[in-house]
Amino acid sequence: MTTHAGADGALARVRLPGGRISPAELDALADIAERYGDGHLEITSRANIQLRGVHDSSSLADSVAGAGLLPSPAHERVRNLAVSSLTGRIGGRADVWPIGAALDAAILADPQMSGLPGKFWFGVDDGHGDVVSLGTDLTYVAEDPGRGVVAVAGLPRVDVASSDAVAALVSAARHFVDIRVDRWRVSDLNAGELADLTAAITEITGTSPSSGSVAAAGMDPSITTPASEDAPLVGWFDQDDGRVLLGGVVEHARLPARLAHFLAAVDRPVILTPRREILVCDLDEGVAEAVVRVLAPMGMIYDARSPWARLTSCVGAPGCASALAPVRDDLAQRASTWAVEDGREHWVGCARACGRPRTDHTLVLADPDGYRRIGSVPVQR
Repeated sequence: MTTHAGADGALARVRLPGGRISPAELDALADIAERYGDGHLEITSRANIQLRGVHDSSSLADSVAGAGLLPSPAHERVRNLAVSSLTGRIGGRADVWPIGAALDAAILADPQMSGLPGKFWFGVDDGHGDVVSLGTDLTYVAEDPGRGVVAVAGLPRVDVASSDAVAALVSAARHFVDIRVDRWRVSDLNAGELADLTAAITEITGTSPSSGSVAAAGMDPSITTPASEDAPLVGWFDQDDGRVLLGGVVEHARLPARLAHFLAAVDRPVILTPRREILVCDLDEGVAEAVVRVLAPMGMIYDARSPWARLTSCVGAPGCASALAPVRDDLAQRASTWAVEDGREHWVGCARACGRPRTDHTLVLADPDGYRRIGSVPVQR
């Protein structure tokens, strides 16, 4: 398992395709964080988990593999897959999680996929538009349960049967591996290369590419569930099947291991989102009420008006040697004065702007003279 050096020790990242993690996996990661890290699970802007302050990388890697979270070391860095967070539970045109799971299995089974760069990102959107808005490289967007479209960096659109979606995405990804040289994202390709990559999809689908923006087409105004709005997925939400989904956040998107153990004990599916929310799904009302009573005093925030639903940051000093300021300490002070109308903010200690959100936000950048607010920053592509 690859780790990266940090001023506070090694950093390890655990990929969670679609942001999904089972109670057993969450419990195991909490134990790993306590044994080999700083005792926290950090949620990233790709809905993965980071472990900081790692002091025994080898033992950590063995433990992550033992928990089933490292199924293929060769593919460790390329299992980057976003799936609509509410799919199959609230709204959407189709439950696209089976496509997401099949795509992850196809990536793991294909040796060529290990040649994808670590920044490459697959997406599977159920029509909410939450994945389309992230700027994923290759994206399937459901039109109904049996069909959808594939977007190559948002354009052009190629019609595809849902049964062919995985094959189409993998074919395009293989072509990208063949031609990318040193390029990280599909958007780095020129027009001719994009056309050739699109042709790799049409060979599978038997259809012709069409012009137009899938970002616009993928957003269905009739789908008015929270994922199609800027409002955080924080609070109590009724699922289509009558059960309850609880969405919460934690300060600095750092989930203490003890709280993670209690979350795992609820024994229900957990989904992390690219906005660093923690969704606990498929709850009966009585159980949901008990979860709030127990976890809120431990630090789980269920109030969508909380600053921590819209304030994020990099680690800052002293955890990062490049940082010009103790960003987390300063962000905690900012939280005391923040108001809902201030919107989303991301604070960073240097121009690398690590951890930037995938939604529009105000970037607050540390420099030698203090912090600089850099207006409204569009979604990072």
